[in-house]
Amino acid sequence: MKALSLFLLRISIALLVLIWGVDKIVATEHAIQVSDGFYFGLLSIPSLMPLLGVAQVAVSGLALVGLFRRFVDPVIFLINLGSLLAVWRSIVDPWGWVLEGTNVLFFPSLIVAAGCLALIAFRDQETLVLDRKGEAPKPQPAEV
Repeated sequence: MKALSLFLLRISIALLVLIWGVDKIVATEHAIQVSDGFYFGLLSIPSLMPLLGVAQVAVSGLALVGLFRRFVDPVIFLINLGSLLAVWRSIVDPWGWVLEGTNVLFFPSLIVAAGCLALIAFRDQETLVLDRKGEAPKPQPAEV
């Protein structure tokens, strides 16, 4: 059950990053609107968006198959942390009772970031990844 849970967590987070990357490639205008709305326009350069998208697609592809996880997992966490910080108002006040411009639909950003941390924390316990192929699983202490 643990192997399947970690596998599904890895796949779902990698697919999210893949979708964001593809969006930067095929819908550059939309990606710029997101940058303008959430990231103070820091990435709102039309020629930069597709390059960022290709990088995100590459990173998500590595995550999907479980290669170079020591590098890829922290990168994916940082990508998701950036998103989490961009919607912090929606984490603190999801219904907009105090802060303006919040949206309860952004609250799962917190869950995704926590999932990224779980993948980093349990990296040595994942078995359904390519960078462990042929390697015997490490013995784990008994669960209490």
